[in-house]
Amino acid sequence: MTCTLCPRLVVYREEIGRVRRRAYMDWEYWAKPVPGFGDSNARVLIMGLAPGAHGSNRTGRPFTGDGSGYFMYPVLYETGFASQPLATDRNDGMKLTDLYITAPVRCAPPANKPMPEEIANCAHFLDAEIAVLKQIRVVVALGKIGFDAYLNHLRRAGTITSRAPYTFGHAAEYDMQNGVTLLGSYHPSLQNTNTGKLTKQMFKKIFERARRLAGGS
Repeated sequence: MTCTLCPRLVVYREEIGRVRRRAYMDWEYWAKPVPGFGDSNARVLIMGLAPGAHGSNRTGRPFTGDGSGYFMYPVLYETGFASQPLATDRNDGMKLTDLYITAPVRCAPPANKPMPEEIANCAHFLDAEIAVLKQIRVVVALGKIGFDAYLNHLRRAGTITSRAPYTFGHAAEYDMQNGVTLLGSYHPSLQNTNTGKLTKQMFKKIFERARRLAGGS
């Protein structure tokens, strides 16, 4: 919880926690690396991007307390992965079933844009986390950074030798050599959801597909 490998991210996450946003002045921000969240026996893994400055960096749980989460968790609830549609804080009672959420970068980056070296610094944490999730059959990558991060994980594991055959796109689907299906989805960022690039129905279809691929009903 006290990683300092990326000086830029350490400064940013802690500064955001000190300055805060007016709406959250009474919050004690998490302002540390954000751990993964979910069912350790999950067959479906969500690969996000990085904590949001005033979402996960505030609450300490992925996609909790910001616009992306307010879009995503209702879909997870409707598709049977989440116990409730609203995620506000770590003590809100949210439980995930057959689903685990992680990200290639654990600390909030400025402008939601981690640098390649920051993604690389975090890679060993991601590899260790995925190694514990023995039942994963489907990876839903939210955005190209998450998509590439999973492919890079497979390269480090020796499962694939190149990312070249795999192109990110919404609803892109690849059967990987380790028996996992990789699904691409646009990230549920406000930039995508407010413009209609990603609609609720589009997003819901991704998780309905993930459930079928994982062996659910």
